[in-house]
Amino acid sequence: MKDKVKKGGGRNQVKTDVISAPGGDDVVDIKQDEGTAFPVKIQGAGVEPFELQVNAFWLVQDAIMALLSRNEVCPRSNLSLALAGTTLDPHAVLQSLKGLKAGALIRLVEEPYTSHSARHHLARVVELLRASGPHDVLREGQSPSVLETLTHTPDSSLPNGKSLKRSLSNSKGESANQDGAPPEYLLPGSSERPLMALLPHSSQPEAPSYLKDLSLSCWHPPPGHRKLQGDFMYITAVTIEGRHCDITSCPKGFFLNRSTEDMFDPRPAQSTPVCHCLTDLLCHISPTFKQAFTTLKNRPQQPPVEAMPTPYHTLCWLGPPCVSRLHKNTFSRLGVDEQAAAQTPDWNEELQAARDLPQGSLEERLQRDKALLQVNSAFVRTVMQGAETVVDGFVEPVNGNPEDPAFLWNGLFMSQGATSAVFGGERGRRAAQRLELKGVQAYSNLEGLQGLHTLPTAIVDYRGVRLSAQGLAPGFESSEQDQKDSPASRGLLYGVNAGPQESTQRRRLLALLAHAAKSLSIQRHVVVAPKGHQVPLFTSLDAQGLLGADGRFYLLDVFRSFPVDANFYPEGETQSQTAAGDEERSNNSKENNEEKKNGNEKEGWPENYQGTSGFPKRFPHGLCRLRPELVQAFIQHKHCQFTQRVKEKMDENGGFEECATACDSRATDAVRAACRDVGSISDIIFEMRFNPNVFSPGICFPPTEKASTNLQEKLLREAAAFIITHQIPAFLQCCLESNEAPMDGASLKQALHQKGVNLRYLGHVVKAISQSEHKERLRHIMRSTIGEIFIRSAKRVFSHFLQGVDVPSLSAAISHFLSCLLVHHFTPSPVGEEAKKKSRRRGRGAGASESTPWSMLTGSELWNLVCQDAVETYDISDSLGSSPNHLVEHYGLQKLSLLREFCLKTGVQMRLRDYILENQNKAPISPDDILNIFPVVKHISMPTVDASKAYRAAQNSIQKGLLDQAHEQLKEAAYLYGRVCDDLDPEACYCNSLLAKVTFLQGKAAEARSVQLKTVVISERVLGFDHPNTIQQYALLAVYAYAGGETTLAQKCLLRARLLMLTVHGEDHPYTATLDSCLGLILTEEQTGQFLLNALKLNTSFFGPTDLHTALSHHLLAQWMCSKGDYRSAMTHEKEALSAFTSLFGEDHPQTSCSKEFLGTITKQAVKVERTLRQTGSESAEQTVECLSPTSETILEQMVLVTGIRRITRSDRFQEYKQKHLERKAAAAKELGFKLPIWPVNSHLVSREEKSLNKDSGSGKEAGDEGTTAEKKDGESQQQQPQENMSTDSGAGVLANGHVIEPVERNKHEKKTDVDADGEAADADAGVQTVNEGEMQSASGGKNGEINGDMETIHNPSALNSKLSWADVVSKSSNGTGGKTVNGVDSVTANGAAEE
Repeated sequence: MKDKVKKGGGRNQVKTDVISAPGGDDVVDIKQDEGTAFPVKIQGAGVEPFELQVNAFWLVQDAIMALLSRNEVCPRSNLSLALAGTTLDPHAVLQSLKGLKAGALIRLVEEPYTSHSARHHLARVVELLRASGPHDVLREGQSPSVLETLTHTPDSSLPNGKSLKRSLSNSKGESANQDGAPPEYLLPGSSERPLMALLPHSSQPEAPSYLKDLSLSCWHPPPGHRKLQGDFMYITAVTIEGRHCDITSCPKGFFLNRSTEDMFDPRPAQSTPVCHCLTDLLCHISPTFKQAFTTLKNRPQQPPVEAMPTPYHTLCWLGPPCVSRLHKNTFSRLGVDEQAAAQTPDWNEELQAARDLPQGSLEERLQRDKALLQVNSAFVRTVMQGAETVVDGFVEPVNGNPEDPAFLWNGLFMSQGATSAVFGGERGRRAAQRLELKGVQAYSNLEGLQGLHTLPTAIVDYRGVRLSAQGLAPGFESSEQDQKDSPASRGLLYGVNAGPQESTQRRRLLALLAHAAKSLSIQRHVVVAPKGHQVPLFTSLDAQGLLGADGRFYLLDVFRSFPVDANFYPEGETQSQTAAGDEERSNNSKENNEEKKNGNEKEGWPENYQGTSGFPKRFPHGLCRLRPELVQAFIQHKHCQFTQRVKEKMDENGGFEECATACDSRATDAVRAACRDVGSISDIIFEMRFNPNVFSPGICFPPTEKASTNLQEKLLREAAAFIITHQIPAFLQCCLESNEAPMDGASLKQALHQKGVNLRYLGHVVKAISQSEHKERLRHIMRSTIGEIFIRSAKRVFSHFLQGVDVPSLSAAISHFLSCLLVHHFTPSPVGEEAKKKSRRRGRGAGASESTPWSMLTGSELWNLVCQDAVETYDISDSLGSSPNHLVEHYGLQKLSLLREFCLKTGVQMRLRDYILENQNKAPISPDDILNIFPVVKHISMPTVDASKAYRAAQNSIQKGLLDQAHEQLKEAAYLYGRVCDDLDPEACYCNSLLAKVTFLQGKAAEARSVQLKTVVISERVLGFDHPNTIQQYALLAVYAYAGGETTLAQKCLLRARLLMLTVHGEDHPYTATLDSCLGLILTEEQTGQFLLNALKLNTSFFGPTDLHTALSHHLLAQWMCSKGDYRSAMTHEKEALSAFTSLFGEDHPQTSCSKEFLGTITKQAVKVERTLRQTGSESAEQTVECLSPTSETILEQMVLVTGIRRITRSDRFQEYKQKHLERKAAAAKELGFKLPIWPVNSHLVSREEKSLNKDSGSGKEAGDEGTTAEKKDGESQQQQPQENMSTDSGAGVLANGHVIEPVERNKHEKKTDVDADGEAADADAGVQTVNEGEMQSASGGKNGEINGDMETIHNPSALNSKLSWADVVSKSSNGTGGKTVNGVDSVTANGAAEE
């Protein structure tokens, strides 16, 4: 009542100063470079004149492509541009054209068609006229964007049939209504997980009809004498009015001919025009077509991120709810879909030509990056099509080997690869294919290495078969020595089998390989070739360097480029062979036997390593290799040891200064000794390299390599132990401190890979969690890890299972497998009978016979197979239990989440409906529920070099607190990403998300909202509509929407995020507490308590009672209870919050002081209410209780804190250190007579804690996309995930500044805090805040800096500035003029600088 009115009024206020940009809904085009963009006027070709914005760096063909996508021009094609009567060269740059300036008139010129361009035009017309609905994307297996259904008003509808009312409104109820309650399944504690709410599923309205039929005529193709007169093809159109028309395609365009169904007469019909565009002719023929087509052309233009196709296929595991097609395909008989390319593409030549493009200027590099991305994405699409074509049996093998059939299709060479007993059979073959792709990625990522080429490569899994696809290699030229050798070695310049040779080409190739080896930390070494001679190598043994007929050097077979993982090579099998005599071998064996007798570990293993960890041990395949991320982390670890040893040695010899200034060899000796201790390959500088052939079976090293080989064995054992002793514990520590810990298999994989941990260590992760004292706090990680083990083992069993299934039975077999996998003790007989009956009804013969192996599979048998694989691969025995119910009961796994993970990994697409996975007698999944199975492709990621550099520079600026500079760098990075990939890239998504955060912190809430809207769409389309990053982006969009007064949209976004969270992981996850806290802040009174109490329960269980997350939850509950008038309970919760703040920060911290003040205010109010009740009596209590309600500004600030956009600084220790440092520096300068620049003593710069404080702190709320500030190594740059990208200070909230002016003193300093601190920040931070790569490795798994609270040079939105404490805020009346802080800690003004 009274408090509800106040609360609602506060929340719906829109502060005019928050929306600083005019027109809150106007999208800020950050891709447009104001210096190069200008408008030109377009007219001609039968279109209405219009204005087009072009960029000076565009080619003419870029302008043509932009024109063809405009509604005014589409579907016209085969056009050229003319300026002042002169046709423009398509490859000319616009800025080089004379007379082209802003406002210039450019004419469209219709060019004559060729047979090919006429067919292309017909395809464009068909693409435009096809009815496009929301389910078409799902039917193609692509991830859709659902955001549009949330951002429009419920009563609106789009022309393309998207009903915008259905965002979350469905049979379950309307969940996005501001006044109505959320549906039951979204409330805390609900176990219902409806799939129907995930995607739009309401029935599509009738699509507009353009034509009854459009097909190739029965008179097509033209006879010879008509071909000579220019006829390309004959088309028959049947209009809605029922008129049958025959149309001729010719060089001038399209015209009606006189042919009928019974008579061929190709002459033009009377009074018919020749139209360059087919739709112009159809409009002339049919009034109904003209009306429908006009409506189609007048539809709103979609933003590029929604309209452009994604470079790579993003699988959607759910398909349309309706299996059958909703609309007939009017254009199926035109044959445009089946038109093959004019010639088979040469993928290798296209890729290498793109790589050889010049890189001198920024513009050239952008063109090169874009060309590489376009070629690679086209290659990957062809690989997907090729996998389906080959596995479905439409291509005959080109070789006669049934064990390893090879296929040629559309310029691709596809094969499964040969199995090898040495590598481990089928498992080893798959591992070799995966490692080959990683090796190609590593060599492709090397910057500044021009001249060394790899073939375009991808691997694809389809129907249980893994195929390796490569572009066709060019013919290889032979050197002079090769002429005498066998033809097999033609062109072979490098490798074990190359033989001794000397040539200019070989020397050039060796120089390239030496450069690559240095970048990849590969040691030059010598091996003994099969013929007995010694061969120096810069790569693994298998690699071959060849000279192609195109004059390029190619490196092939790089699957063993990375060092061996010694944890999976038992000691008895890992002895590297040397070509020594029998006596030496016997001596070695004696030494080994003595070591075993004495119980000593091999050199390199920690003490009692095998007893505590169980390593080394066998693995199902023999290709266990270290990840490049692990190699880099281990090198950093060894470098820290190196510097420590140097320091210790110098301290023993008189100290660093004495050793450095003395003229003796003490400093050199210290460096040499340290190099020797840490295993550096050089004895004068620190340099770590690894021999990829050590521990590899069948490789012999000469006796001269014995010392080097022993050192390499020791290093590899240390690196393998480093995973167990450092990286896995560091990963678990991150998960303890982060509330954005992995939510599903994909995010778990990314988190482990960023630490350099392979997924074969999942079993050890389970063991480490089980032995941890924080086992209960890590239960969400245990849940995700067990689920990942289960699904990966099930996937391997599924691949083998599908080998025995014929094509007509695929749907029945897959549904049967899933029923056995997910239902406890499922009985298979009903499945076989049901499939049998259905197939008979459909006329497909006898259907699934009971004798088929797949139909006899039972749930118990399948479970045994999965558990057996899990034991062999991950060494876990009893963790999976005896049935899927064990996973549900013991780990809290959801069967729906397991189904989602299985589909994403295998490519299976399910029908969108609600599944009940508990019925043991009836199959929960029927054959009709299996809509499709798509190829799953792993491919090379093409780096966007300049955009990534700008992005990392922005992160470094954020580390220093230079927000203005970071904002400009992020705009530049976003612009560059847009130039290369049209923003449809994971890194572009993270960049735009960070840009939105920085923009918001600068007070531009409307601009932040616009950027974040685009970010959500990118995340949905590129990563997946239910990807963990998408969940986090929705939560951030809710904050920016609420800042602009859009409470309803904020509620919809948060409810959408919670729905996805429940589906992906379940409720028992720290990030659910973040979402529930935000929902508790902006929902109405009835639901607020439920969500806030659930957030408190989750935070307490995951972070403990004294963590910042928990303290903030207590405060939010206290605030809510004040608004309800329940001051007694509010006092209880605020006391808990105060206790937590005191234990975290101490008595004198501003956070603690404000909590005390707020608690005092509650206490006074409680006493006042109690006194009033005694005086007036309990019957009038409702009228007399005065409630304290927060304003909308307070709620916004709290949401900013909860979501981690800002953080609370933990201490001022760094500020104190910096102040003392500057004082000492000033004193020293004064003594020496130097004059230093004036630095403010209490400068409000970035307050960064010591790393030890970070480790002790609560959980790091990571920014959803901040990437990495360190150099990204190898393939890591394309894989940055949001939950791994932040520092670890705290997830709760933050002040705008680390050093706070108390409220009492605020008036004194208000006029002094408007100084621009950017320059001061840069100067004062230069000497003190250098963070090396190792220190940037945050405990939350990322390598990047924070944007939140520790930044003090922040332009604060007005809603985030305050002069008031908590007590002032909550005691203000509902007019919204109250303070704007949440924790009573004040922020400095924009560009907050120093107090003097």
